[in-house]
Amino acid sequence: MSEPQQEKIGQNMLLKMAMLVVILAGIKAASDILVPFLLAIFLAIVLNPLVTILMRRKIKRGLAITLVMLAVLVFIGLLVAMIAGSVNEFTSLYPQIRDQMEQKLAVVQHFAATFNLNLSTESMAEHFDPNALMNMAGIVLSQFSGAMANVLLLLMTVIFMLFEVHHLPYKMRFALVNPKIRIAGLHKALKGVTHYLALKTLISLITGVSVWLTLLLLDVKFALLWGVVAFVMNFIPNIGPVIAGIPPLIQALLLNSVYDAALVGALFAAIHMVFGNMLEPRVMGRGLGLSTLVVFLSLIFWGWLLGPVGMLLSVPLTSVCKILMETTPGGSKLAILLGTGRPKIKRIEKRVDKGVTR
Repeated sequence: MSEPQQEKIGQNMLLKMAMLVVILAGIKAASDILVPFLLAIFLAIVLNPLVTILMRRKIKRGLAITLVMLAVLVFIGLLVAMIAGSVNEFTSLYPQIRDQMEQKLAVVQHFAATFNLNLSTESMAEHFDPNALMNMAGIVLSQFSGAMANVLLLLMTVIFMLFEVHHLPYKMRFALVNPKIRIAGLHKALKGVTHYLALKTLISLITGVSVWLTLLLLDVKFALLWGVVAFVMNFIPNIGPVIAGIPPLIQALLLNSVYDAALVGALFAAIHMVFGNMLEPRVMGRGLGLSTLVVFLSLIFWGWLLGPVGMLLSVPLTSVCKILMETTPGGSKLAILLGTGRPKIKRIEKRVDKGVTR
């Protein structure tokens, strides 16, 4: 290869990298607009199967969408009311909780003194303030709900998306340059993401309810709040369930007993083992065809780019990018790097070679 050709290839690579940086900078700058839009797409994908089920029962699309959105509004209203009740309960019980915490920390101070460790009860109380535990959970929920600040606008966007979804294939057929390949890629991406989000939502809901009921049986305060946090954090792969279990574990250690804290830790470990490592892989199959390393790196990347909502949607966003790369000549090799193993073409060629040798 001649030097001018190598120089031209290098310039093209630099130009593409510069374009990528500009695009990412634009996405990050417009995250306030993109995040609600992505949440609307997420809700539309999750709710569309329910609309389809109602339409199969000979209910018109408009009425089916209305019924589904009414159910969503009732669910949101009940959730907000229950969380508000937990916050009010915490406000009324805060002085009592503070006294109980200082008594537990005094025991820790006495135990540390046997090892010649000087610990201050007041300084430990500042670091392990129960209000900080609520703030930690509040940050998680506020970051998620901050993108849903204008709930009416978000729900209206979801409604219009649900009305337009059945027109999308016809529009794509006339709008795209190579409609057969592009529509096939989009259909594959939409089918995979819909399957993932629907099952992930169901499993997250079961996880949140299980955490709520079990903490309620263990007499751990604010069980409903921790159940909601577990539901939301379960959408974040790998580290989400672990983060959701830390605040109730610390609260049980400070406000209940070491035995209760051990039960809470065992509870979250069992739930993560059953739902995360056994039920979810069995129900979802091989998932969206992403390697474990790519899933973790996508969590960091989309979280940096779009914030907490980007972390929640990191897996479906990366999967869509991978499937769309597979339909382009330049991105097919990069899509292979994002996958779980060997490409299917290599497997087919290997089987053919074995057949020829035989």
